[in-house]
Amino acid sequence: MKHLLFSIFLIIITLSSSDAQTVLEENSKLPLTIGEVVSIDSKILSESRTLNIYLPEGYKTSDTLKYPVIYVLDGSINEDFVHIVGLVQFFNLQMTMPKSIVVGIANIDRKRDFTFPTTDRKLKMDYPTTGGSRKFIDFIESEVQPYIKANYATTNQKILIGQSLGGLLATEILFKKPTLFTDYIIVSPSLWWDNESLLKDAKMFLGAHSKMPANVYISVGTEGEIMEREARSLAKLLKNSGKPDLNSEFLFLPNENHATILHQSVNDTFKLMYPYKDN
Repeated sequence: MKHLLFSIFLIIITLSSSDAQTVLEENSKLPLTIGEVVSIDSKILSESRTLNIYLPEGYKTSDTLKYPVIYVLDGSINEDFVHIVGLVQFFNLQMTMPKSIVVGIANIDRKRDFTFPTTDRKLKMDYPTTGGSRKFIDFIESEVQPYIKANYATTNQKILIGQSLGGLLATEILFKKPTLFTDYIIVSPSLWWDNESLLKDAKMFLGAHSKMPANVYISVGTEGEIMEREARSLAKLLKNSGKPDLNSEFLFLPNENHATILHQSVNDTFKLMYPYKDN
């Protein structure tokens, strides 16, 4: 009997210790990881650049599944990366969006990287580092996209999101290298840059491409007569381009201003791209 009681006592002690270990593990702190931070030494830009990369739940490098890639300009952690990732996760959960990789391109000097050269003296004074968009586009094409393709399981779908000066850059890419991305989400583009030269030359740029296989979503809020007019003009030019493989949508969000427009624009654009999941 003594041996039986002793055995029971040992079992109780063992179970108690196991429970204590479980409680300790449950109350311990672990990092909350949603992806990876990568540094690229860019030969084109002659500087090191940071990529914030969201990997969807269940992502494995050895997986046979492949994922669309969403590239976010202004993609620093303290800019647009985190809340765009939240939208992507939500639309994958509730809508028909496939699991996707998000690549946030962190900024160093957005006024330099997102603008093309201008002859306007005032703009040169206000933007002393201006005019580096060609190098930045080359950086995306020749260094960022090849890195992502080589290191992650990706499909051919590449979505670009840009707002304000980022929208200016996205428009420039669409006009000059349209096949760099399959989908463009252009929010409140700063087409006033260089006295609207990009908009004025739009027909020339469109005419330079026999095919422009892209889906373009342009949006603007209540942001003043100039920005609203320019966004509408861009949307109209694309709609009337005569190119059957160039699809465009225009969204006017009157309740949003320049500070609030991005999140709602991406949300509403994703609704068009990925309708509600009918269970």
